[in-house]
Amino acid sequence: MTEAEASRPRSTAALVLLGVAALAVFLGLIALGIWQVERRAWKLDLIARVDQRVAAEAVAPPSDWARVDADRDEYRHVRLSGRFLNDREAQVVASTVKGGGYWVMTPLQAADGSVILVNRGFVPTENRDPATRAAGQVEGPVTVTGLLRITEPKGGFLRSNEPAAERWYSRDVAAIAAARGLTDVAPYFIDADATPNPGGLPIGGLTVIAFPNSHLVYAVTWFGLAALLAFGVGYAVRSERRVRPKQAAAG
Repeated sequence: MTEAEASRPRSTAALVLLGVAALAVFLGLIALGIWQVERRAWKLDLIARVDQRVAAEAVAPPSDWARVDADRDEYRHVRLSGRFLNDREAQVVASTVKGGGYWVMTPLQAADGSVILVNRGFVPTENRDPATRAAGQVEGPVTVTGLLRITEPKGGFLRSNEPAAERWYSRDVAAIAAARGLTDVAPYFIDADATPNPGGLPIGGLTVIAFPNSHLVYAVTWFGLAALLAFGVGYAVRSERRVRPKQAAAG
């Protein structure tokens, strides 16, 4: 393209088309920025609500299982009593601050026969076999305090649970219950708190409560791109206005 061609003013139709496209992109960027602001407000509210639940006095877990909702119930501080069905525990692959190993998921049967899976805590790989931590296989009535967690169906990242092979990569309540022949099972599980177990294993109280909150950064990015687009369009309009009078005079 020659210098003359580069300085030639665009047709009105082309300018209108470019203007409409730029406006659409600008409005889209603004919408994305507003959405991130709204998401940030939602996330901050969620964090505040979860912090409040965790710090609250322990209460009985929800009995109306059909109404259990993650936004309302997850991380609720609960206390429950019953007997562990130690012969039906499942071990789920875990990566924790203690290293790699397993979560020990043990059914707790209440007096009315209902069952709630309890994540009693972490054990190292060498202690996966319950026989290596016999002291922790508590018999008789127990009371467990911990945080309510929502089931994790199907498996972990890129790994599906394999019940037949006893390979569990997520705490899938329904799948574990089916594999262990359990009925009348709550659709959630409980992360036990840090109360020490006999023999020191499993190690409870390792629940990680973290909610990534980068929405402000994303909002600034979208608004910044919108501002850059507006600046670019404004610069292009000014350039076009300078070129047109010169072309008219030369013509």
